[in-house]
Amino acid sequence: MRPFLKWAGGKRQLLPALRPCYPAAFDRYIEPFLGSGAVFFDLSSSHRLDGRRAVLADLNADLISCYQALRDDTDAVIYLLAALERKHRARGDACYYEVRDRFNEARAGGAGKAGGASRAGGASGAAMFIYLNRTGFNGLFRLNRAGTFNVPAGRYANPTICDAGQLRACAAALQQPGVTLTRRRFDGTLADAGAGDFVYCDPPYAPLSATSLFAHYTADGFTLEDHERLQASIIGAAGRGAVVVLSNSSAPEIESAYGSRAARKAGLRVRRVPARRAINSRASARGPVDELIITNAPVTALDVPLRMARARAPVAAARRAAQR
Repeated sequence: MRPFLKWAGGKRQLLPALRPCYPAAFDRYIEPFLGSGAVFFDLSSSHRLDGRRAVLADLNADLISCYQALRDDTDAVIYLLAALERKHRARGDACYYEVRDRFNEARAGGAGKAGGASRAGGASGAAMFIYLNRTGFNGLFRLNRAGTFNVPAGRYANPTICDAGQLRACAAALQQPGVTLTRRRFDGTLADAGAGDFVYCDPPYAPLSATSLFAHYTADGFTLEDHERLQASIIGAAGRGAVVVLSNSSAPEIESAYGSRAARKAGLRVRRVPARRAINSRASARGPVDELIITNAPVTALDVPLRMARARAPVAAARRAAQR
C-alpha cells in the first residue's frame, strides 16, 4: 500500500532500513509526525496493526483534515478530485493556480498560525489538498510566514492525480478500528507513550547546510529548539518503556544530541543508513546521503542496513570526490 500523498522526506525509500526496527509485539502504534504516513501504511498493509490501536498525529491542520475527509467521505473526495484532474488535463498550470487561490481563500484566517485550525476542510478541501500535492513543485507543502500556501506548479507532463484504487485502500486502512487521527503537537502526543507502545518519529529534518533548510510545514517552521524538545520527549518515552524509532538527517547537532549520556542511558543508539535526497532546487544535488536512525530497538536489528551502508560508503565517497 503506497501513501496517497507525496511528502518532503517521505519514508518509502527508507522502509527497508526501518522494518528491522519494528517490534514483534506492541499494543499501540504512535506517529507524532504523520506526513505521508509511509510507515503507518506499511504496518497496515503487512497486517502488523491488526487488533492494535494507532494514534496518528500532526500539527499541520490541512494534512489532518485531508486524512479525516478521505476516511469519512471517501467517495466525495474521489469524485471531486477526479473533476480537478479533468480540469488540469485541459488547462494545466492555469488550473493549478486557480485551485491554489481557492485553497488559500478557504483556509484563510485559520491555518496561518501553528495553533490555528484550517478552514479548508471536508471533501472539497481534501480534494484540493491532494490535487495541489500531486501537481505542485516536488509535492511540497510549504507555507510562508503569513500562513499562505505558496508552492509553484510542478513540471509534470502527465501526473497521476486521482488514483481511486489507491485512495480507497488508504481510506480502508484509516477506517480500521482503533485508528485515530488528531491534530496535536509532538510533545503532547509523546507525553503518555510508554510500555507497550511503538513510536515512530519523522520530524522535519535538521538542515545539513544553511541552504538546505526546509521546515515550513506550518507558518512557524521547525526550529533547533523544537529538535531539542523532541529529543527530551523521545528520551522520556524510551525511559518509560516505549520502543522508539526516529529518523533524521546526519546533521552534527542531531548525532551529538542522540549520542548524549541521557540518550544512551535511555537505550537509544544512533545508526547511519544510506538514503537518497529527493528534494533540492538543483537536480545535481539530489543523490545519496547518510541519514540517521535512532532507536532503542535491539542493535542487531540494524545489522543488515549497516552492512549496506558500509558497502555503499566507498561508492558515495568516490562520487563526492568526483563532484569536487
